Amino acid sequence: MSIWQTKSWQEMLLKSKQIEKIIEIDNIFIEKRSIWLGQFWLFVLWVNWINNDFLDKVKSLCKIEKSLFIQFETLGYKNNLFIELKWFTNSYYKKFITPYTAIIDLNLSEDDILSLMKPKGRYNIKLAEKKWVLVKEVEKTKENIEIFYNLMLETTSRDNFNWNSLDYYMTFLNSIKESKLFIAFLNDKAISAGIFTFVWNEAIYYYWASTSDSNYRNLMSPYLLQWTAICKAKELWMKIYDFLWVATPWEENSHLQWVTDFKSKFTSNIVKVSYSYIFVNNKIKYNLLQLLRKFKR
Repeated sequence: MSIWQTKSWQEMLLKSKQIEKIIEIDNIFIEKRSIWLGQFWLFVLWVNWINNDFLDKVKSLCKIEKSLFIQFETLGYKNNLFIELKWFTNSYYKKFITPYTAIIDLNLSEDDILSLMKPKGRYNIKLAEKKWVLVKEVEKTKENIEIFYNLMLETTSRDNFNWNSLDYYMTFLNSIKESKLFIAFLNDKAISAGIFTFVWNEAIYYYWASTSDSNYRNLMSPYLLQWTAICKAKELWMKIYDFLWVATPWEENSHLQWVTDFKSKFTSNIVKVSYSYIFVNNKIKYNLLQLLRKFKR
């Protein structure tokens, strides 16, 4: 089971208007997504082995829903599920699961997890504790979500990356019962925050934000925030802590490099977890779509 194949995740996508429709086949959710001008495509995340019977059903569904194509993405921490799929090519239109991620094996003890971190990671956790930073799991109230959002605005203006609306984060946290919100405080001042999900045996670090105030930046609260979430995951008997979204190991000048540098201070366990596959239902329109995308770049 993965967060991306839960009913609550699908409902969140609908409520936040990211998808048009949910279709369920053999207990697997398939998302119908809009492109533009009334054109659609289908997406499914597959976390188990794909069988030919399911592929036949999906191919028929693609025609029934008049979709240009369907995209599969696999997810596997131990077996990354590279397989040959009939009718499908190893490609993608839009990647949802970053091919590589950083994980921590939560079967290890807390002491062992700490010992496998880079020295700077351990040091920064201890520094935040020494400076009296306190991380709390807080209720998912409008007030607390606004605290997270305001920190996110500071983060995005500082680090120059995209963010979502306040309504999106409220929908995310309130729709997904398996999500949790943590905020790091110094006294009563919120200085960093994070959104995490805890589903089945996987804990995922999803969103993070921190203050740009130089008076608090040197307290290293994001490190203690992560460590608190890791300890919570162990308490909930999770098996894997997934940091999501790291750069491909051999990629140079990746836009994910600074994020990867932060995450690699907690673990050196970088693994490939996802492959993508596409079946094109309407080749003429699909090729036109790809051509138009090239002109937009």
